[in-house]
Amino acid sequence: MSDSSGQRTRHWERTRNLTIIVLVVWFVFALLVHWFANSLNGMSFIGFPLGYYLAVQGSLIIFVLLIFYQNWQQDKIDSDAGLSGDETED
Repeated sequence: MSDSSGQRTRHWERTRNLTIIVLVVWFVFALLVHWFANSLNGMSFIGFPLGYYLAVQGSLIIFVLLIFYQNWQQDKIDSDAGLSGDETED
């Protein structure tokens, strides 16, 4: 019983740590990058200030990559804990 409880605790710790990492990266690209975009706004790209364009497009790309990264890592965590939905029982 304690092994199962320990395995659940380890699974939760890994899931929580992954979530914290993803949220920190999200915070950096959602807020902090935009604060420093003004220094690039003197130049433009297809009619938009360069800092604005890079911050908006870069944030979208990072957000999509974060979704794939979190899903990939969570599948790995679930698989290590024996909770993967891909395993079939005979």
